[in-house]
Amino acid sequence: MKSVTLKQILPLLIIFVVLVLDQTSKYIVKTTMFIGQEYVVIPNWFKIHFIENEGMAFGLQLGIPGGKLLLSLFRIIAVMAIAWYLIKSIKKKEHLLKTSILALILSGALGNIIDSTLYGKIFTESSYYQVASFSPGNGYAPWLYGKVVDMLYFPIIETILPSWIPFWGGENFVFFRPVFNIADSSITIGVLLLVIFHKKWM
Repeated sequence: MKSVTLKQILPLLIIFVVLVLDQTSKYIVKTTMFIGQEYVVIPNWFKIHFIENEGMAFGLQLGIPGGKLLLSLFRIIAVMAIAWYLIKSIKKKEHLLKTSILALILSGALGNIIDSTLYGKIFTESSYYQVASFSPGNGYAPWLYGKVVDMLYFPIIETILPSWIPFWGGENFVFFRPVFNIADSSITIGVLLLVIFHKKWM
């Protein structure tokens, strides 16, 4: 009987942990908060701020007709490709760092695909006045048209830009402005590690 090695189990563990944390946090936020509601976790640094988006990571969108459907289908195809490559890498016992990075990217993509594919069917609508409920079959959108739940907000710097700055002088400036989720974080960390360490297994 073949023993299970760290190279085989760690990528699967990463995927499991990221998905559990991502989906648990989204479920709690979706069913207890209304759109725009927020809780201050660390003053002037970290808030739980509930928003939803129909696009890519950090609220980016494809501004074309049918962009939501195309994005959902692209995500599914991309996840299938990454999963195939990860399985192939694990079977070949390739570098543990490589398979761990692929697992981070895969789990993040899977987390947001679950939102896009299923949430429209299993949750009622969230609004600025209404908290959604878990109601399979009585959702707010068809398959593949669900909205992605975001809640992590780090407005570390919030100020008014000096008037002498061209174009943006006098405007409100927030860093870091995008609201994101654990799945987005997993993808971002995975891509950064890929850029930094890819030469280790090339």
